[in-house]
Amino acid sequence: MEIFRDIVLQTIEFLTLTFGILGMTISLMLLFSPSLTQSLSDLLNRSIDVDKRIKSVDKEIQITEFFYDHHITMGTLIVVGSAFSLFSVFFSLDILKFADILFGPGLNMDITAIIVISLTSIGKVGCLAGLVFGCMLVINPDLLKRIDNKMNTWFTAKPWFDKLDESSHSLDTFFFGHPVAVGLTGAVMSIFLIVLSLINLLR
Repeated sequence: MEIFRDIVLQTIEFLTLTFGILGMTISLMLLFSPSLTQSLSDLLNRSIDVDKRIKSVDKEIQITEFFYDHHITMGTLIVVGSAFSLFSVFFSLDILKFADILFGPGLNMDITAIIVISLTSIGKVGCLAGLVFGCMLVINPDLLKRIDNKMNTWFTAKPWFDKLDESSHSLDTFFFGHPVAVGLTGAVMSIFLIVLSLINLLR
């Protein structure tokens, strides 16, 4: 667990250093050559047709008929899987050992126990729900289908993405309208990120 944590922290530090160097480069370009920076910005500006991208998201995926056509097989699989998971959570899971593996020995055991107990409680509720719905699917699929139809709600993704189709130049206008202030601010922030990441990497 410690090795994994060290890898994650080093990755974050390298990314911080990279973004700091990139920010410093852009800030210096903005300070000493704003026209070149604006030309580069215009070159990199791209328009994406969001409508084409979200067509697959707006498609309805029909899997319910397959479940109800094979309700005994599918219901039995759900019941067996839920029962096995429930048995594992109730009788086979050592909470303290699981917490030790998941969070490492350094974390406060009271906090760890609360987190793990909460997660296992959610798992138990999910397994019990799986047992109930699995039995309903085997014994009375019509009742489950009626519940399913009442709970089915259609969400269209298009309104959420409409705002992405609106182009805005206010940010570019502000940046290139105040190149010295923005460049200096970016340079100071970039220096802070570079120094912070180098201190952490060389420590």
